[in-house]
Amino acid sequence: FEFATSFFHRYFGKPHGAEARSYLADRGFRREFVIRFRIGYAPDAWEGLRSEAHREGFSDDVLDAAGLVVRKDDGAKCYDRFRDRLVFPIGDVTGRIIGFGARILGDGEPKYLNSPDGPLFNKGRTLFGLSFAKDEIRKRGCAVLVEGYTDVLMAHQAGRTDFVAGLGTALTRDHARLLRRFADSVTLL
Repeated sequence: FEFATSFFHRYFGKPHGAEARSYLADRGFRREFVIRFRIGYAPDAWEGLRSEAHREGFSDDVLDAAGLVVRKDDGAKCYDRFRDRLVFPIGDVTGRIIGFGARILGDGEPKYLNSPDGPLFNKGRTLFGLSFAKDEIRKRGCAVLVEGYTDVLMAHQAGRTDFVAGLGTALTRDHARLLRRFADSVTLL
């Protein structure tokens, strides 16, 4: 996941990432928060990440297990899961990257695409931004749960670092248990 996070973040700064940078700038996001949250861009290429990962020694099996590629119907060929998308690395409670959420730039479906559930990543048990918010949540005794990635980013940018978000799923018991470790109450916004 660290390799992919670096890949996406690097492409965010390249000419290919201009639309992604513009999307965030138009919404008022400052560069320091893009860097802090390691936001990236998946290039509009079928094998951009895959090709670079192969050069670094990662096999298709490893990329598939991490949810970074999709196998074609025959299973023999793979292509990048995330293409032409703004990419939000998703960390566990310690900040270790365990998956990605990606927003399409322009038209297309789905608007948001998450990493598939696997041994490390499960969207029903993960909250975006928790590693950045947990200390403030403990201090305040309350967490604020919002809908999406950019809601968390904007709140943190405004100085409210007790905001976290679900990952396109309803609030689950696992989410509630996770929040209970840090807060006595939760505000749904």
